[in-house]
Amino acid sequence: MNTSQQLPSRDDVFWFMNSRVTVRRASAANPDGLSILEHVMPHGDSPPQHVHRSEDEVFHILEGVMRLRVGDREITAGAGDTIVAPKNIPHTFRVESASGVRVLTIITGPGFEAMMRALSRPAGAETLPERVVPTPEFIEALTRTAARHGIDIVGPPIL
Repeated sequence: MNTSQQLPSRDDVFWFMNSRVTVRRASAANPDGLSILEHVMPHGDSPPQHVHRSEDEVFHILEGVMRLRVGDREITAGAGDTIVAPKNIPHTFRVESASGVRVLTIITGPGFEAMMRALSRPAGAETLPERVVPTPEFIEALTRTAARHGIDIVGPPIL
């Protein structure tokens, strides 16, 4: 077993929307496409409600508090908690802690990581990007790109 730690490459740290993402284990490194992504997100951040058609999404919170909506359930979770959003179940979340959140997202297929890489930009620093409000053009690109990778946007973010 190879226990060596490999530092993320420049291509594995990027800004996606208002978050900084570090790919800790790329889907290409596993025969089953499993990926592990570390997200740092600001207070109030919330993606649109979405459904993964072919992959489960697991959230393991390292720091901060998130409110997650998975199907009809609403869950408030903090550091040390793990929440599963199964494939084919609509879900979203909102970062509730004032200092933001740091969370590992474990995905059982390559679609989510590929979608994020397609819409990301290189991280210009080890900080969060300047906060932006998604434009209608970006939302259209997100919806189209997500669908190509097996993810359907089905509702708004949590406000």
